[in-house]
Amino acid sequence: MTMLNPGPSTSQAVSGVPTTRRCEPYMRLHWTDSATDAVGYLVVHTLRGGLATGGTRMRAGCSLTEVEDLARGMANKTATFDLPIGGAKGGIDFDPKDPRAVEVLERFCEAMRPWLDAHWVTAEDLGVPQHLIDEVFEKLDLGQSYHAAIRRAADPAATLERVRNGLNAAVDGGFLLGDVIGGYGVAHACLATAVQWGQAPAQTTAAIQGVGTMGGAAAYYLHEAGMKITTVADAAGTLYCADGLDIPALLDLRDGYGEIDRSRLPEGIEQQPRNAIIAADVDILVPAAISYAITPDNSYDIRARVIVEAANAATTPEAEAMLAARGIPVLPDFVANAGAVAWAWWLLLGEVDDTPDTSFDRLRTTMHNKVAQLLTAWTDEGVSPREVGHRWAADPAPLTGPVVIP
Repeated sequence: MTMLNPGPSTSQAVSGVPTTRRCEPYMRLHWTDSATDAVGYLVVHTLRGGLATGGTRMRAGCSLTEVEDLARGMANKTATFDLPIGGAKGGIDFDPKDPRAVEVLERFCEAMRPWLDAHWVTAEDLGVPQHLIDEVFEKLDLGQSYHAAIRRAADPAATLERVRNGLNAAVDGGFLLGDVIGGYGVAHACLATAVQWGQAPAQTTAAIQGVGTMGGAAAYYLHEAGMKITTVADAAGTLYCADGLDIPALLDLRDGYGEIDRSRLPEGIEQQPRNAIIAADVDILVPAAISYAITPDNSYDIRARVIVEAANAATTPEAEAMLAARGIPVLPDFVANAGAVAWAWWLLLGEVDDTPDTSFDRLRTTMHNKVAQLLTAWTDEGVSPREVGHRWAADPAPLTGPVVIP
């Protein structure tokens, strides 16, 4: 395992969007798996009160630059939502479908154990479901992936029980609260956008790229609210129905990797190439799959009125500048998809419990308030949502003492 020296500080100005923040992270770690040659990274962008939070992802091609971008985004999320913690991210360059993937994740976590034990609060991310990382933590006798925070609690056993009860609270649709809360926040970022336009959900159309944990939950709650989702995409391609897709039926056809079984599709669904989702003729496009999904090469294909980022770093700065020039705002990931991390810390701090309605009510109110401010600045002042979000993140609530976890 190697600690990488920070490179030179850079910043990149892009016309139409704010300067991309390129301040150096607090720390980078580089790990190589001796059994498979898989490469893994931990980037701690900011450390507050001795803690940083951010999920662990696994995908073939995951790079240090990607993990740095994601860690920076986590730091923005925690500051924007006034959470008493810094931002970090873990990433492993390995195929999560490989039969050796779980063993690779176990060895990565073992290597990162000093940070996971005392400083890094991690969770699920692309290619790593929450139940899997929790199983790895149990094998390491760390209890649960929020361990670094739980161990600081006045009563760690009671806090661990509260966290587990919250994560596993049953909600409508046969889901667990911990699995859907992030997507619920994304859905309400979309619904708040419609409110700003003065449109009812039934008058608003959406397309969602990715129907895994985040995208699937966002699709479910938008469908429940009456919004017409005409287009969804997974790794196998794009599915389209002009009259609106039956989202619950499609979600029931997903496998463990968030892909829909094409052999059991309902009638009336048109199958299109995977990249067709980008050009969907809808009001709202939700990239909820991979980072850097929207680039300069495909940004001119976009016909949506707004992009709501459910995936981390879904839009490159250059593409965002091009979209801004066309009058298309991007609601940044560190606001739109921050519901999961905000809720996790509300749960850790005892501000919500395992009653789903309490969590839903707080997140809905918070998200509508933030999105209204972002879009008002866009329409009234010509300031991009990302710039407004960066202003929030640049002035986090001060820590007046150690974080107290009941």
